[in-house]
Amino acid sequence: MKKVSFIIPCYRSEKTIEGVVAEIRDTMQELKSYEYDIFLVNDCSPDNTFEVIRHLCEKYDNITGINLAKNFGQHSALMAGLRKSDGDIVVCLDDDGQTPANEVGKLLKGIEDGSDVVYAKYDIKQHNAFRNFGTWVNDVMTRVMLGKPKELHLTSYFAAKRFVVDSMLKYENSYPYVIGLVLRATKNITNVSVHHRSREIGTSGYTMKKLFGLWFNGFTAFSILPLRIATVAGTLCACAGFLYGIYTIIKKFVNPAVPLGFSAMMSAIVFIGGMLMIMLGLIGEYIGRIYISINNSPQYVIREEIPAGKTIGNCETHNS
Repeated sequence: MKKVSFIIPCYRSEKTIEGVVAEIRDTMQELKSYEYDIFLVNDCSPDNTFEVIRHLCEKYDNITGINLAKNFGQHSALMAGLRKSDGDIVVCLDDDGQTPANEVGKLLKGIEDGSDVVYAKYDIKQHNAFRNFGTWVNDVMTRVMLGKPKELHLTSYFAAKRFVVDSMLKYENSYPYVIGLVLRATKNITNVSVHHRSREIGTSGYTMKKLFGLWFNGFTAFSILPLRIATVAGTLCACAGFLYGIYTIIKKFVNPAVPLGFSAMMSAIVFIGGMLMIMLGLIGEYIGRIYISINNSPQYVIREEIPAGKTIGNCETHNS
């Protein structure tokens, strides 16, 4: 029997996570050719999410609870769960019930049919306009920066073979970006259509600040294209300034009475100064990430881990 490990990052899900776990258990009882376990990673949720996780770990013998010491973000929480898992196939999904756990069979079938990674594709998404806009921006970013095929849809609900997960876990620096890790591990990725549910309880944990941080992480974590864009932009600005200078000299010779123009000069200075600040900011971002990596800043810190069916506290810091 192949083993399936479910990884669920949890944040403000004290009222939903039990339903997600129950749905997984009911579904996997029908998929008798697989055994499974579940890893619930609490990303320092401010509510009673971890107490609910603790109860589930004590109740069932195949659920492991992981409590992070602070809010490291969804992707770091995923890495914590991936590192603890040992399944032949790993399935990652959300804690809010919007990703249908009862359709995991479609993802597993895609894996059995030969795909290395299978992402759920939602024909109709039940997110609000803000989240849909964020998804669109993320899709454009991964296409431009990471070379994602246009027809491939990437979501938080996916299944991956063990060798892909092992490749992802070789990334031992700060700022993990799961999509980038998947795309650099394999190109044998497919989609299967599943139903996307409306959110019944609570609101999304992604604020504009968190989405912006996620996008910027994707920009800089696995690509030097932003630096190349900055170089090209700087070259174009320099060429434009040179040509404008020649134009100004010629204009002065042709018509000496024409003033050089204070406003034009100031516009050029402000524009070029702004471009220089953007370029320096990009360079500083890369240098800062190198500095943080050299200092072994952790992806996550585990405050407490509850093995399946037990309650044992410990503290673990992971630099990967």
